[in-house]
Order: sequence, then structure tokens, then C-alpha cells
Amino acid sequence: MLCFIVNEHSRSGKGAKIWKEAEAVLKKKNIAYESYVTQYEGHAFSLAHDICECGADDIQLVVVGGDGTANEVINGMTHFEKVRFGVIPTGSGNDLARGLGITGTPTEVIGHILNCREDYVMDLGQVSWNGCEKPRLFAISAGAGLDALVCKKALKSKVKDALNKLHLGKLTYLFLTVQSLFTMQTTDAGAFFDGKGQKNHKKMIFAAAMNFRAEGGGVPMAPGADAQDGKLSVCMAWGIPKWRTFLCLPLLVTANHLRIRGFEVTNCKEYDLKLKTPMVLHADGEYCGDVTEMHFQCLPKKLHVMW
Repeated sequence: MLCFIVNEHSRSGKGAKIWKEAEAVLKKKNIAYESYVTQYEGHAFSLAHDICECGADDIQLVVVGGDGTANEVINGMTHFEKVRFGVIPTGSGNDLARGLGITGTPTEVIGHILNCREDYVMDLGQVSWNGCEKPRLFAISAGAGLDALVCKKALKSKVKDALNKLHLGKLTYLFLTVQSLFTMQTTDAGAFFDGKGQKNHKKMIFAAAMNFRAEGGGVPMAPGADAQDGKLSVCMAWGIPKWRTFLCLPLLVTANHLRIRGFEVTNCKEYDLKLKTPMVLHADGEYCGDVTEMHFQCLPKKLHVMW
């Protein structure tokens, strides 16, 4: 059972064009499939849930969309052992596709998916927070602070829409990072890695639990992260003056930031974070809330990916 969940509006309408090209391959090869076009925020979640609950024993579920749509689908999925997941990237960031090594034209990507014989089995992360009704899964990253604030702003950003039309969508994150850095409030944090004693961080700027090495359109927050090692790589920045953080941005983009005092990456299976004052929390760029307590954990070998 081959199903596609399509976000035609991703990257300011680019998603519809990419799906049209991929669908032409399916029709040319006379391949049976079902396609569902998302109509509103959260629709991909319910579509994925209904597909996974249909009773089929072998489901191939392909997302045609960006990282946000993929996150909705993964959170809507059930019976993971019966589902093979795929993605045809159409977003502006495409960090999931980048982490998986998915490249090429829509025709090439759909060809790889259709011819896949051995899945890439990857970990997923899960985050819960004070006041949440249900934990949220993430494939790329989840975290609080600067990166989460940037993600929240990007969801409603007119700058992002404008840059997408110019095929410069990745610059959205850089622009919003610089803008947010000098206006955000830092906070004191207590971190617990794998249940061990508290580590205190004064004036925390961000904490990002990474499954893949990069987020925000390719920024390598945790250069050594591996989505198959059963661990999250938590990148934290704290106690750094904002002007100095600004000067460190080129080092962050080029994966040289860990040489700077105030940046740290810790690999762990579970991670708890407690903040003195609330910060924005995101999961794969999707806004979760303004919170003070979070629990992150790795779910090993959870997702079977066709690629």
C-alpha cells in the first residue's frame, strides 16, 4: 500500500510543482498509489494516523513536503513496525532530507524510493514538557531558546515567504537568528543527562537536542550527531555575551563552535532541562509552547526509511 501525503503549499507553492513531477513518474510506470493533499495545519497528522490504522500490514508512507509536514506525519503514525517512511523534500530548510542524504530531482528521489530494497533504520527523539497533553516525536531536533524562537518566528515570517520566492529560503534562519539574538532574554538552566546530577548553566542562550547533525537550514549544531547511535547530541550555549555570540555565528555555521568556551555538546539517551524563566520550545521547527521544564529521550531504531 503506497500512500503520499502532499503539502502543496510548502515553499510558497513549490510543493505542488514537485508533486506534479513525482506523480508523473508514478503514472508512467503504472504504479498503484493513493495521494492525500493537506488542507490545514494538523491535517497531515490525522491523515497519517488514519492511513496507519487502516489495517494493512505493509504501508509505504511518503511525505511530499518540508520538515514541518514530515514531523506531523511522524507524530500521526502508529504501528511503526508495519510502516516504511519516505520523503520527497519540498521545504525551505529540508534538514530531514539533508540528514538522510536525500538529493536529486523529484524524479530521481521518487525513483530511489520505488527501488529501495533495504531501509535506513533510524532513531527518533521524543520531548515532553510541563503542561503537555502528549509527548511530541522529532526526527531532526528539539530544543529551547534561540533556535526555537527563530523557528517560531519563521512559521509566520513574511521574510521567509519573500525569500522562498527568490529561492533564498535558507537565509530566513540567518536573518531571524541575528534579529532574535539581540532581543531575546537568556535564563539560568539546570540540566540532567541520563539521570545524573544537575549541571548548572547561567544565562543559557539555547539547548538543542539533536538527532541529526544540523537544523535551521543546515546549521551543524552537533557535528558528530548520528541518528543510528541510540543517543541524542545535546548542544548548549550559555554565559556568552550577545555581541560575542554574534561574532561566533560564522564558527557555528562552519561547525567550529565547540572550540569556544560556552558551547558544549553532550551525548545521552535521556535529558532533562529546567529553566528559571520560560523559553520557547520547538520540535523539528514546530512550536510546542513557552515552557520551563522539558524531558527529552531517544527512541532507538524507531523509523524505517525508504532511501
